[in-house]
Formats: sequence, structure tokens, C-alpha cells
Amino acid sequence: QDQTLSSKIAKQVFEAMWQGEGDADTIIATRGLRQITDTGAIESLIDGIITANPTQVEQYRAGKDKIFGFFVGQVMRASKGQANPDQVNALLKAKLGG
Repeated sequence: QDQTLSSKIAKQVFEAMWQGEGDADTIIATRGLRQITDTGAIESLIDGIITANPTQVEQYRAGKDKIFGFFVGQVMRASKGQANPDQVNALLKAKLGG
């Protein structure tokens, strides 16, 4: 509810709680699962992905909208699934738009 976790990470925490590893806050702290919501950190990841994939950037800007999912996937992989998906989508759209 407070955007500490994404739904994917919440499932991991729930499974750990079910296995008796402790309460949610303990598991989040122990495993370092807090969701990344720092815009600067997410932008840094996005900039790296855009720089590393100039061909895909050109394809996206040429109208191949389906490749957007590739970029989202790359950012999520780089953040180990911890980046806030809503922020990733919004920042990617802004950066790829121009």
C-alpha cells in the first residue's frame, strides 16, 4: 500500500513469512527487498539501457511501439526487479520520446 514493495516482491515476502522466516519488515530488511522509488536511481538505470541499445531506441522512435516492453524488461532486470514499475514506465516514455 505504501509502495515499499512491488507485487512480485510482495509474493516473495509472503512465501518467506509462510515458511516462518519472520515478519514482513524483518524479511524486507534482511533480504534487501525494498522497492526502488528514487527517480534518480531509476533514471540512471534507464540511461544505461538506452546507451547500450541504440538499435532498439531507433526502432522504438521509428514507431515500433512493442519494443517498449524490451526496455521495461531490461530496466527491471538491471534493478533485480526492485524498481517501481509505474515509475519505470513513466520515465522510459519520457526519455524515449525525444
